[in-house]
Amino acid sequence: MPQEILLSVKDLRTDFYSSKTSFVTAIQDVSFDIYRGEILGLVGESGCGKSVTSLSIMQLLKDTPGKIANGSAVLDGVNLIGASDAVIRDIRGGKMSMIFQEPMSALNPAMRIDKQMIETICLHQDLSKEQALAHAAEMLKKVGIPDPSRILKNYPHQLSGGMSQRVMIAMALSNDPKLLIADEPTTALDVTIQAQILDLMKKLQKEANSSILLITHDLGVVAEMCTRVIVMYAGKIVEMAPVEKLFANPSHPYTQGLIASVPKLGSGVKVLPSIPGSVPDLASMPSGCRFAPRCKYATDQCRTQEPQLVEIAKDQKCRCWLTQGE
Repeated sequence: MPQEILLSVKDLRTDFYSSKTSFVTAIQDVSFDIYRGEILGLVGESGCGKSVTSLSIMQLLKDTPGKIANGSAVLDGVNLIGASDAVIRDIRGGKMSMIFQEPMSALNPAMRIDKQMIETICLHQDLSKEQALAHAAEMLKKVGIPDPSRILKNYPHQLSGGMSQRVMIAMALSNDPKLLIADEPTTALDVTIQAQILDLMKKLQKEANSSILLITHDLGVVAEMCTRVIVMYAGKIVEMAPVEKLFANPSHPYTQGLIASVPKLGSGVKVLPSIPGSVPDLASMPSGCRFAPRCKYATDQCRTQEPQLVEIAKDQKCRCWLTQGE
């Protein structure tokens, strides 16, 4: 039985303008589907376009220099790109929610936790303030926060990083969203709290049968959490595959480099291999394959002609001339 698609992103392109005529393209030709009930990983180095992809889907670029130039993002039959503010307000925080990378800057420092949660809940549910407060306390309890009544009366600065992230998760899940976008949800947390947060997200996702787009640079998190993985480089998708296939047989040289750089217990390796160079500047993308300047396998064709993202095996796509037999 085919899986049901919850979100379908097609040919998404986002530009950032420094003036009316001067711009750089942050993401281009981004296409993928998220199925109901799955956790899809989106990985890559900083600057590869992961966060811009999520902000474009969430329609959170309105007060920035960013503008969606092309593409669609259809959630449950509604194209989010170009939808009215009223439609987006109804969907965002309701059917679709986001956990941001830095909870301390995502939470309003001037408002108590109870007021922030009540505002979110009342916007999408027909509840009184008293009912919304009770629901907020229940959500905090669900994410493992002891004494939720006391925490609700606190301001964000009175909470630890792990506690703030739990509050963010409780807020994001308070309206039973069908899609949760988690942008580096554990980056600022120590490894113990990180494991607790990831276990919590997985547990709540299974209970609600919701879908998660998990954005991270940590391949260990991907192996633990995800069913499929998208690898991005320099604003484009370079590989897509089920998580087991990606780790067992990575096809793109960039993916191979990322996996090789992950430390492995008992390997005896003292110096981990690394990918030379850095992600290219948006204003000066190399011709041909964008990874060619850093790739040890690059040929003249790679440096002059850009490969397309094509299916190279069942459920696996790759953007590389070496895998296309050209």
